Amino acid sequence: MTTKEKALSIIKCLRDHGHEAYLAGGCVRDSLLGREPQDYDIATSALPEEVQKAFSHTIPVGAQFGVVMVVLEGESFAVSTFRFDGPYLDGRHPSHVRFSNMREDILRRDFTINGMMYDPEKDVVIDLVEGQKDLQHGIVRAIGDPRQRFEEDRLRMVRAVRFAATLGFTIEENTLQAICQQYGTITQVAWERIGEEITRILTEGGARRGLELLDATRLLGPILPEVEAMKGVEQSPDYHPEGDVFTHTMAALGHLRRPTEALAYGCLLHDVAKPVCIERHETRITFYGHTDRGAEMAVEILKRLKRSRAVWERVAYLVKYHLRHTQAPKMRLSTLKRFLGAEEIDELLELCRIDALASNGDLQYYDFCRAKLAELKQEELHPQALLLGRDLIAMGFQPGPVFTQILKAVEEAQLNGEIHSKAEARQWVAERYRDQHP
Repeated sequence: MTTKEKALSIIKCLRDHGHEAYLAGGCVRDSLLGREPQDYDIATSALPEEVQKAFSHTIPVGAQFGVVMVVLEGESFAVSTFRFDGPYLDGRHPSHVRFSNMREDILRRDFTINGMMYDPEKDVVIDLVEGQKDLQHGIVRAIGDPRQRFEEDRLRMVRAVRFAATLGFTIEENTLQAICQQYGTITQVAWERIGEEITRILTEGGARRGLELLDATRLLGPILPEVEAMKGVEQSPDYHPEGDVFTHTMAALGHLRRPTEALAYGCLLHDVAKPVCIERHETRITFYGHTDRGAEMAVEILKRLKRSRAVWERVAYLVKYHLRHTQAPKMRLSTLKRFLGAEEIDELLELCRIDALASNGDLQYYDFCRAKLAELKQEELHPQALLLGRDLIAMGFQPGPVFTQILKAVEEAQLNGEIHSKAEARQWVAERYRDQHP
């Protein structure tokens, strides 16, 4: 069965047990937009314990709030009981919930475009909040009083930005004003949840618009003050005719096309240290050290956003070396091979391409690296070692720190094309390390 077929079978089972059940929320929105839903959520009149009785494999992830995960053939589906929420005292969780009916359940949801349900049996969209109308007009509108919706869950302010950015919608005026009035409360939300939303903004197709909306709603400062600090930081016009660092970064984000998380954050943060490294001279502006300091700052930011170690290590690499390709034509062959043979090279070169396109458009160094990558074979970038430690022992060398020195030198000579075989490598070592040879 497909994911959708599994979801529909859950609805049928609940209905066979005498309960109401519908597809709800984002999957209805995406289907109406002609998009493939990422997941299928189900809303039902069945109580959590009734849902658990109806299915053999369930996980009560939020049973106190009426949410049970139903696992069917290895896939999980959120099944939520119709509910009415009591007051939100912490900006995230209701003080209590009361299981209720479909109407009350719809009216407590976040945005009209997410407030629709679908009856598969009648093939009818149940729309009590004019969500279809807002979909047609490309509007993100809070259900009811937007201030109350955001007081219930502060993260909804960032979600409004994400939906507007990824769908290409505008935020309805009252909803927008409520965000602008309450933006300072966003830090009441767990950073992990904020990090997830920022990551989705950057990777789901609306990165530039998303960051510009974060700026327009004043959410950018509390969430990413280091990015806000880029505004007004001027750059030399010969390299950056587009303007200040913030303008350049927004332009770079505009070139992202469904990037990896690391590339997206690398693009956002590649010049993050320029505001703290700027030096103004009579005829030019410099940012010496901004790549190294930027890598450090990127790690600090990504740790704050609770991203994984693998992500922040990769992003630090991208930020640290995003200008290294400009030295490629001058590199020794061995150095060039090491550079182009790095695991991260494709993401790094894509960042270099985007960086150039967002500034003066000079792609000569990017093109040079791409041409060399096409020219060099994988075995040239990652050749099999000609000598190992046991070979040095066989030659009479005593194991010790010198082994690392010799093997590294052999690898360098091999990458430079000075030696090509094990025999040549032995001779090369014997000639250069006579004083350490017995």
